[in-house]
Amino acid sequence: FKAIAKGDLGRSMIYRRDVVDVISERFMASLALMLVAWVVSGVLGFILGIVSGINEGKFIDKFIRGYCYVLISTPTFWIGILLIIIFSVKLKLFPTGLGVPIGVLSDEVTISSLIKHLTLPALTLSILGVANICLHTREKVIEILSSDYILFAKARGESKKSIVFNHVIKNVALPAITLQFLSFSELFAGTVFAEQVFSYPGLGQATGLKGDLPLLMGIVIISLIFVYTGNLIADLIYMLIDPRVKGGSKA
Repeated sequence: FKAIAKGDLGRSMIYRRDVVDVISERFMASLALMLVAWVVSGVLGFILGIVSGINEGKFIDKFIRGYCYVLISTPTFWIGILLIIIFSVKLKLFPTGLGVPIGVLSDEVTISSLIKHLTLPALTLSILGVANICLHTREKVIEILSSDYILFAKARGESKKSIVFNHVIKNVALPAITLQFLSFSELFAGTVFAEQVFSYPGLGQATGLKGDLPLLMGIVIISLIFVYTGNLIADLIYMLIDPRVKGGSKA
């Protein structure tokens, strides 16, 4: 614990280098992958959840729910392999793996090349991350639409659009933010599988190295920091969205 407090996480048994150096080298690649997937899945899940909730029982609601139920039972590696077959092997739109082209020096790698290698792993995580936030948001929307104050808003003659933007979205935002920031741990776990499938040079791929206990412990500590940071940011955002949270007991 004294060593960890000083920033010394030990020495990797595979790379023969300090764990801090190995993690810092791979951290930005994993961070870019997780942030893209986290934002895309959160925005899409929130929008789909609202659309599904306000159209309860209709075709679009059944379609979105069916899509989410399929995703929940689908493993990450299977989605990754499927995307490789379709977009890399068949359509040849994206590379099959790695973080940069083979045989190209790091100084010669372009932004467009990095984006192409990032697209399929990020898309894999985004597709799977939509389901939870979508279904949770849908249930909350249905609950809000059946409440008394929504009935009162309808009685005052408010339009459906006004009710959704003025009442539904504001009340759904807090639980959606909670779920989204709590998904940090799940996202990191999914990143491990995605990086293994695509041979993406991030922290997730490094966890697959058997027997390298110091490196594994270092990555676990980093993942814990991610989870705690996510929860802290969620609490701070609450104060911006809902003034009642900031007021505490005075509310």
